[in-house]
Amino acid sequence: MERLMVVEFHVIMNILCNTLSDSQAKNFGSIRREQTSCVFDSEFWIIEAMRHFSSMFNGLARSFSMRRGKNSSNGDGREAAETMAKDAKKHDMILRSSGFVNVDGSNNLASVCSKRGRKGVNQDCAIVWEGFGCQADMLFCGIFDGHGPWGHFVAKKVRESMPSSLLCNWQETLAQTSLDPDLESDKKHQRFHIWKHSYLKTCAAVDRELEQYRKIDSFYSGTTALTIVRQGDIIYVANVGDSRAVLATNSDDGNLVPVQLTVDFKPNLPQESERIIQCQGRVFCMHDEPGVHRVWLPNEESPGLAMSRAFGDYCIKDYGLISVPEVTQRHITNKDQFVVLATDGVWDVVSNQEAIQIVSSTPDKAKAAKRLVEFAACAWKKKRKGIAVDDISAICLFFHSSHHEVSLVTTSK
Repeated sequence: MERLMVVEFHVIMNILCNTLSDSQAKNFGSIRREQTSCVFDSEFWIIEAMRHFSSMFNGLARSFSMRRGKNSSNGDGREAAETMAKDAKKHDMILRSSGFVNVDGSNNLASVCSKRGRKGVNQDCAIVWEGFGCQADMLFCGIFDGHGPWGHFVAKKVRESMPSSLLCNWQETLAQTSLDPDLESDKKHQRFHIWKHSYLKTCAAVDRELEQYRKIDSFYSGTTALTIVRQGDIIYVANVGDSRAVLATNSDDGNLVPVQLTVDFKPNLPQESERIIQCQGRVFCMHDEPGVHRVWLPNEESPGLAMSRAFGDYCIKDYGLISVPEVTQRHITNKDQFVVLATDGVWDVVSNQEAIQIVSSTPDKAKAAKRLVEFAACAWKKKRKGIAVDDISAICLFFHSSHHEVSLVTTSK
């Protein structure tokens, strides 16, 4: 029994050391090394860990315990992650509609807005989860752009399943990984690969589950997914599709400049087109849409997807369309002010520079996304006359919140 407690203690210590900031990890690492050099007293050291890291420890220990119980039946920790999601929703830590979230003690302020276009039901949706995985320094946010007859259902289904699945895979990967707190450069490198591995596993699982979900017909429908996890001073970005993340940062001369963090995965990109053609899919523009490249089946004039990566769309998954995310990371500095995540309804008519100028010039940060969306809606009418306005959605995530009250406000779309 004591040996089992030692093993479990070390697993939880590994998770804690991987999730703490660098300075915390160094201090905690010294505690951990001291513990291993003497006779193990489980009660004393667990109390010490809880005293120093009570909030983080309790959340992780609870999820670890739940995951272990679940593993005894089918090896899946999803139940623990879904329980965390329910708890977060109960305590108003998750935003799924237009509005903003600003939790006391957090450096984050997230502004969200989604506006229906002129094509029918709004197929865009978004999520912001503050305190992701019961971790005070973590946040998850994502934006999803559905398409096809069932696109709005597909987008919402992926929005609901991806965060819990990612959290489950991340915790399982952490539990299997041991990092030396003294090797800071290697630690950061391994952290990124932990998140990348977790994202790759998650996206494959979400796409597989979606295909098997009989309540939604995703054969000719799908969704993009652009998500960010902020963990301390690092953001991890995962992109499937043609939504875009743009960072606003101060240059050396003091000007606010945009840095595009993602690639718009359009079918005409060389690496995307090559993959599609090798799989017998086709890429070309319609006569009435010059410059808009789409993906087509080998012998049919369908489905005509304007992106090369997406969840769902199983009619063309064997012909080059994939749901594999591009995963990158960025170290946030004092120069970095905010990041904008938006669907192509914004980027089709608004440049990166225009977007960050609009957001930065909005006096009330909580209304930044709404102002950007409204600007894009007006731009559609001016720049794309005769073309139905697309759904337009944006998340503005500010890194250095000056607000100190607990706020999670929703508004109608």
